[in-house]
Amino acid sequence: MKLTNSSDSIFINGKFFTAKLEQPEASAMVVRDGRIVWIGEQADLELKGRDCIDLRGRRVLPGLIDAHLHPLYLANASKQIACTPPLVHSIEDVKLQIQKQCKSLTKDTWIECWGYDEGKLSEGRAPSRWDLDEATTEYPVIVTRTCGHIASVNSLALEMAGINKDTPNPVGGQIDKDDNGEPTGVLRENAKELVAKIMPVQTLENNAAALAELSPKLLAHGITSITELMAKREPIDYFEMYQEARQKGLQQRTVLYYLWEDLRRNSMLDEEQKRNENPIHIGGVKLFSDGSVSGQTAWVNPPFLGEDEVYGIAMTSKQELLEAAEVAKQHNLQMVVHAMGEQAIDFIIHTFYGQEGWLKDAPSIRIEHASLPTKQAIERAAETGIAFVTQPIFLYAEIESYLNNLGAERTKQSYPVKSMLEAGIPVAFSSDAPATAWADPVNPFVGMKSAVTRFAYDQTDTGQDERVDIQTAITLYTRAAQEITRIPEVGQLSPGYHADFIVLDQDILNISSDKIDQIQVEETYISGNLVYEKNKEEVLR
Repeated sequence: MKLTNSSDSIFINGKFFTAKLEQPEASAMVVRDGRIVWIGEQADLELKGRDCIDLRGRRVLPGLIDAHLHPLYLANASKQIACTPPLVHSIEDVKLQIQKQCKSLTKDTWIECWGYDEGKLSEGRAPSRWDLDEATTEYPVIVTRTCGHIASVNSLALEMAGINKDTPNPVGGQIDKDDNGEPTGVLRENAKELVAKIMPVQTLENNAAALAELSPKLLAHGITSITELMAKREPIDYFEMYQEARQKGLQQRTVLYYLWEDLRRNSMLDEEQKRNENPIHIGGVKLFSDGSVSGQTAWVNPPFLGEDEVYGIAMTSKQELLEAAEVAKQHNLQMVVHAMGEQAIDFIIHTFYGQEGWLKDAPSIRIEHASLPTKQAIERAAETGIAFVTQPIFLYAEIESYLNNLGAERTKQSYPVKSMLEAGIPVAFSSDAPATAWADPVNPFVGMKSAVTRFAYDQTDTGQDERVDIQTAITLYTRAAQEITRIPEVGQLSPGYHADFIVLDQDILNISSDKIDQIQVEETYISGNLVYEKNKEEVLR
């Protein structure tokens, strides 16, 4: 190939994994105006007299796409008290951390904590209002569980929210109460919104700044495209917030999925906001069919282990699903439904089984998490073209709660990624960060290791029959994730695509699978521009 454009960037001496079916490997790549114009073997290039970027034999992957993420929650959680190891191992540790923070607070400040998993706490239970009262009765406290579906609050927070023994459970939620009918402070699913709605609201400017600060942390993990699975219109419109964040330094291409309750009240959307060629755009409508496995709010069958027959919480109706699907169809958007338990997954698939999708370029319906699909659900999802977006880090990080709630054999059958793929279901990997009990929940290489080894962090077997190879794991974080999120021309290294790619410190295709989580990103490129370099103090712009 003869190059005549002096502005071309020529990358040589690399080990490119392209994620492209027809040409999985390459050693050189040419970028022009932010896009790949050629990729292949270096021997086929005419390089005489040309300046080249020598990749020094390092492994190169397409930029990673996190198909299910909560960037604002992740950005804000980084400023809250982390209730995860190695900082916290017990409720006593949580109380100690709260007491430390009280020393530097001003009046009317809320204390926010995130990430506890009772399976990792020595007491083996969630913090109660009385535990948190021992830490402070002067400030309202909210401690959000790792899954994001359950929160514990102190008595002051309950009082401010007007929650008492006479408060009924909201639809799709549960206020835990003791034998005397008194609220314990544990609020499940929609019940936690009773407290959330009275908490101080951050300004658009503050949230945008937090997202901009998060951007380099994502780039350091090789994540060049992201999703926001909890977008809202009120009190702050997330589209405006993410636009402002981009002005402040957010570099990732971003897809927003608006909560159904927000769009139900006002389904008018600007056409320009939905154009997926734009770096920030609206991609879908989000609903919840149930809660979490680790928090025992997923809608399951058989029930969770334990003396009581707990089947979880059903959070939507057939009418609501059909109404949301109609709005999604009108706007040419995806319908995205959170479902973890068998009953929740079956309910969605039964509602839409055999119906033709409305999107031509991607699955019209996505099931998020898909933790416990039955064999029939997998078959019918494949027949109907429903996609599964799942998170292999859950089994890796939350193994204690999965064993406690499901038992060893049912845990091994959860997240059956290999079976999903063999059935022909479109699948993407993601992190759901920060909604998992891991100090670095957004790290994609932890998820890849979990999917490839099917061992948890403590070496518990999580189901060897459902292992996938590393090439598949990478593909589910790149090309397959693009095919589901519909972000155009990313996810593979191919002519015409954006030159979004990452350079690793180790060859992920040629190291022991138990070391995948140790891989670090040395360089991240977006549109051919170096935007992150390891050991640099600031992200490059």
